[in-house]
Amino acid sequence: MAIDDSSDDINLAELDDKELSLQMQDDLYDGLNNEIAEGTSILLDRGWHPQKVLNEVLVEGMRIVGVDFRDGVLFVPEVLLSANAMKAGMSLLKPLLAETGTSVIGKMVIGTVKGDIHDIGKNLVSMMMEGAGFEVIDIGINNPVENYLMAIEEHKPDILGMSALLTTTMPYMGTVIETLDKENLRSETIVLVGGAPLNEEFGRAVGADAYCRDAAVTVEIAKQLIEERVSQHQQSAIQ
Repeated sequence: MAIDDSSDDINLAELDDKELSLQMQDDLYDGLNNEIAEGTSILLDRGWHPQKVLNEVLVEGMRIVGVDFRDGVLFVPEVLLSANAMKAGMSLLKPLLAETGTSVIGKMVIGTVKGDIHDIGKNLVSMMMEGAGFEVIDIGINNPVENYLMAIEEHKPDILGMSALLTTTMPYMGTVIETLDKENLRSETIVLVGGAPLNEEFGRAVGADAYCRDAAVTVEIAKQLIEERVSQHQQSAIQ
């Protein structure tokens, strides 16, 4: 998708709903914060339900961004711009979604592990997950196991995400997962791990549900695991 240099000349209010939706997806791809905020306001004024704006415009736009990021068409700086543009729309939608009691796909607590202060990858995952319709609680960097436990107790997430960029901090992920086991929280929580030095073998070794190599893959895996969990619960209810 090419950057549209003429986007400044487009009057968003003059576009019909379909044209505006497509233009907003282009603007999201290009990381245009003001245009996303303006387009979101226009659609809401036209009577669109906040959930419809989220799903059909913003989430769909970020899905396209995620595919191109996964395929190497876009890179981290560009995706961060798109994610920030997404936030400009979400800032308008969040209070309205809360009022209507709209359910999200799932809830995720995410944080970088103890001893590690790197956060670019974690921040990208957070924004991509929010863009996909998840509620994300980011507990920041340098988190000891107690921080994860407190966040799980407070927010009761479906997913716990842990990030590490240093080989010296990677093993701490295993410490957190072992503690979840001891506290009888492991079976209730999907655990995803990621970071540049990790791989699938490491993820299996520490007992994570999945290793996620990048933000786009994290979204795909999170959706899949949430769907599997919902299906299992439905089957259990029937039995």
